[in-house]
Amino acid sequence: MINESAISLKQLRALVAITENGSLTAAAEMLGLTPPAVSTQLKLLEENLGTRLMMRGNDGKTSLTSAGQEVLRTTKQIDASLTNCYERVKSIRMGKFGYLAIGVVSTGKYFAPQLVSAFQKSNPDIQVGLRIGNREDIISLVMEGAVDVAIMGRPPRAPVATAEILGPHPHIFIAPKGHPLATGCDVSPEALLEETFLVRERGSGTRILMERLLDRLGEGRPYKTVSMGTNETIKQAVIADLGIALISGHTVANELADGRLVQIKAPGVPIIRQWFLMHRRDMPLTAVTEKFRRFIVDQKGSYLPHIPG
Repeated sequence: MINESAISLKQLRALVAITENGSLTAAAEMLGLTPPAVSTQLKLLEENLGTRLMMRGNDGKTSLTSAGQEVLRTTKQIDASLTNCYERVKSIRMGKFGYLAIGVVSTGKYFAPQLVSAFQKSNPDIQVGLRIGNREDIISLVMEGAVDVAIMGRPPRAPVATAEILGPHPHIFIAPKGHPLATGCDVSPEALLEETFLVRERGSGTRILMERLLDRLGEGRPYKTVSMGTNETIKQAVIADLGIALISGHTVANELADGRLVQIKAPGVPIIRQWFLMHRRDMPLTAVTEKFRRFIVDQKGSYLPHIPG
């Protein structure tokens, strides 16, 4: 039998701390408690839930049970909601009239700050928090309730999410100025596949787009790739003539405008995707969030970077 009234945040956070830090000692240091105190909180939580949450294997390492994984996931959602609540209360205490938390995938950092600035100038009574991360991070923030809305490409298929199209998101091939394939005309698949392609990590949406395109153009022919961690690294590597890349056009608008990068025209590009505004379907939009939604949708993508050519 579950003793709901006896479960406390201290108990739940003890589970999170042990899981994230790997030991009672490290968890105790993080929480400012003694190891026995942390152990006691975990034991109380298990007693109140009537089940084991952590198990010790033959190798001496602990791992979460299925129940423990569920409690951990829910606790993180609770902490995210509380953090959001604290920010809202702080904005009220400071004389603000609203708080809005926005998540943006890293590619969107080339236009999102300016968009937020424009919104705040027209709505000075609203405080905005902006969090930028990779696709998985932003989806997690939305699902945990840590952000009210998110700007991203290709929203998750989860039915609990609602997505609204904001504007086109083109992906293009880029090369350094003077590159042999930068002729202004479509290059052949054979010539394209002779190049070295600079790509993001596996699982990256842009990398998946490129692999699908090259597999189709080359009918399965192999090609050389070099993985890099960020779009900024890829841009600088292309400028240095280490290879070419398929990349979001909005990340290279400035470099195309000043001539440091040029587009390679090839069959199937640009690949046009969309930017979306996403939020949890089961969390009704607040008046502040709805105001931001109207603000961004009414602009019909005019804030997106212009891509020369």
